[in-house]
Amino acid sequence: MTARVAQLYISAVFLILGGWALFFPGHVIDLGFTDAYRENSFETRFIMACFGAQAVLFGIVSLAVRWSARTFLVFAVLLLPFFWFNYHFHYVVPVLTTYGMIDFAGNLTMFIASLIGWNATRPRPQS
Repeated sequence: MTARVAQLYISAVFLILGGWALFFPGHVIDLGFTDAYRENSFETRFIMACFGAQAVLFGIVSLAVRWSARTFLVFAVLLLPFFWFNYHFHYVVPVLTTYGMIDFAGNLTMFIASLIGWNATRPRPQS
């Protein structure tokens, strides 16, 4: 897999999940949150749509730039706290449903793509 394809995978996660949150925020809330934490009000739909808009923005920007080895590596490191978030809010404080854990799948996809992109773009010693 080339670095550009890895970058496309990262962008796709942001565009697909962000687009879902932007255009169907009530659906994301209904599927993603457990009954105890679900509030499908105007305010929560608005906040979810704002979150989705930011994700779509990043997805588009990440398509427009060329990522370096450093970019891929920094992005992979910055994803690590999100794995804690997914674990904590699914297993410790049960906010996220099994469907809500699609966020974990997206984070894992981006993490793997980041490592692949880093490997494809990192400088290699000259022989």
